[in-house]
Amino acid sequence: MTESVNILVVDDHADIRDLIKRFLEQHCFTIYTAQDGQEMRSIMSETHIDLIVLDIMLPKEDGLSICRRLREEGNNIPIIMLTAMIGETDRIIGLELGADDYLTKPFNPRELLARIKAVLRRTDNQIKSETTKKKSIKYYKFNEWTLDVLKRELITADNTVISLSTAEYELLITFLQHPQETLSRDQLLDLARGREAQVFDRSIDTLISRLRKKLKNDNDNAAEIIKTVWGGGYCFIAEVSNDQDN
Repeated sequence: MTESVNILVVDDHADIRDLIKRFLEQHCFTIYTAQDGQEMRSIMSETHIDLIVLDIMLPKEDGLSICRRLREEGNNIPIIMLTAMIGETDRIIGLELGADDYLTKPFNPRELLARIKAVLRRTDNQIKSETTKKKSIKYYKFNEWTLDVLKRELITADNTVISLSTAEYELLITFLQHPQETLSRDQLLDLARGREAQVFDRSIDTLISRLRKKLKNDNDNAAEIIKTVWGGGYCFIAEVSNDQDN
């Protein structure tokens, strides 16, 4: 890496923090550590952080709540969540809240390293891709909705802003870039999160459901904007336009 990458490890177990810190520093990362959300906020207020390794089981404020709060504040810093629990529910909830990856304890430090590199590559590619898109397209319109690409906001006909998680935004903009196309789950995964994002595979259906509810608003038929194609995947059936259309 040509530039130093700052990683914040948030875990209430000192031995785990120290193990991760020592290992990642051997691979040229700059590591900061915190034992809870309060220390995390203090460090982030003073230091630019490129990625957070966040344990779910923390005192006072748990990792899921921290992840939710960061996303609600519009902070899109990449997050890899750690947990000693093996339940699929917690894993999916973490991803729905905007986490970028998920690792179950105990884990091999090399696996964490691989996931960190993958998330950083994916984030870098997304930033470059979004920068290119922002230069050409500022907004999309469909039915009575507007998606402001610059602000990453979904706006209703009466100018009400509907909040979107990072994953919901990425999924919606993928549909808007491929209207009237049937996209399989694998295609949605590749287009929305990149080839290295298999971790999101099982949450695609859940994200579709959440996005449908937000698009439904007060119109009972609006949920049909995203049509299920049995055996095929999903199709965004609304007519889509953008500011570059003639």
